[in-house]
Amino acid sequence: MTSSPRSGPLSFWSDLPGDGRWLLSTVVVQFFGRGLTLPFTIIYLHEVRGFSLGLSGTLMGLIAVVGLLVTGPAGALVDRYGARRVMLTGLFFAIAGYSVLAFATVPAVAALGLALFGVQLGVGWPSVNALVATVVDGDLRQRYYGVNFALLNLGVGVGGVVGGLVVDIERPATFVMAFLVNAATFVVPVVVLMGPLRHLHGRVDRPDDGAAAEGYLTILRRPEVLWLSGLGLVAAFVGYGQMEGGFPAFARLVAEVSTRAIGFAFVVNTVVIVALQFWVMNRVSGRRRTRVLALMAVVWAAAWLLLGGAGLVPGGTAAVVIVLVFHAFFGLGETLMQSALPALTNEMAPAHLRGRYNAISSGSFQAGTIAGPVVAGLLLERGWAGGFIGVMVVGCLAIVAMAFAVGRRVTPEVDGVERVAVESRPG
Repeated sequence: MTSSPRSGPLSFWSDLPGDGRWLLSTVVVQFFGRGLTLPFTIIYLHEVRGFSLGLSGTLMGLIAVVGLLVTGPAGALVDRYGARRVMLTGLFFAIAGYSVLAFATVPAVAALGLALFGVQLGVGWPSVNALVATVVDGDLRQRYYGVNFALLNLGVGVGGVVGGLVVDIERPATFVMAFLVNAATFVVPVVVLMGPLRHLHGRVDRPDDGAAAEGYLTILRRPEVLWLSGLGLVAAFVGYGQMEGGFPAFARLVAEVSTRAIGFAFVVNTVVIVALQFWVMNRVSGRRRTRVLALMAVVWAAAWLLLGGAGLVPGGTAAVVIVLVFHAFFGLGETLMQSALPALTNEMAPAHLRGRYNAISSGSFQAGTIAGPVVAGLLLERGWAGGFIGVMVVGCLAIVAMAFAVGRRVTPEVDGVERVAVESRPG
């Protein structure tokens, strides 16, 4: 039975197979733990453990660097041994990483803990997305990725609020507790994967057609993959790569708003995502995914231009309002991206190569998130606020061009239109 493209949460849940429900049921808990520590890790390293700010920032960078290094091997392991095994391995690394970090009193131990978590970051995206793709398909898969993203943000948002109320730099034990709770939240998906979902493997055998196994270089020679990878890299560069670097720096130094206003902007972002994800999914269902990504880029370009206007009215109420509206627009763009990009990647990928395809997507994103703060820091440090906004807007326009380039190179079914049209025929 095919679900209606325009359906609410209850209908979506009833349409999910049992395995999909089990997978989705752990998301809020797992990311509650992530939100509990994410905004406060650098504060913990600097103000609680006494590391210099520069060293603390460098240690934080280990997460992304290690994640990028292991993403490629992780994708190959998913295709060979199955997504479930690789996903479990990443979860065990996360448990170990946060447990070590909770008691890290010297930089070397903190580096070990953060590197261990970086492994989970690197294997998580390829394994989770590949496993989901074996459980649900078609329009339901596209909606699954969108709902997963909304629940992820809900968990992070609630965790961030609770963390802000609990942790106290005058009481280091509160940080130790937060990191141990974060480690414990990863136990929940482990129990589910080793219990109700122990029958899943997330591996599809290569077709027995005599063709040689495809490696990363062979896959990247496909124009549609190369264009989509570039789109992901630029989207991360102008989007997520700026959320902990360029945006707060611009808002604080150029727009001259308070740290409280910046923190509340992230709350607005979370609320928008959770509130609008189903509404967005229902309206993009059956539409070309590449056009949805182009629309996302237009929304983000408008958001960056709006934020640039905050620099013209620094320090006042207008600047605060603009900063908040920026994050509302950015959240809307995120709902569009998560309703299209993961589904497009997994529809494009042959079933036996989903691990590698998702690893390429993950790697491009991680490269963008590493490059984003670096470029933002260089531009804003030199006082080139206008240049910073200009680079963001040009990046958004590049996403539009790359989205259309991908759309010209994939089939309508991969782009999300043909399957829905067939499924909606009467009888």
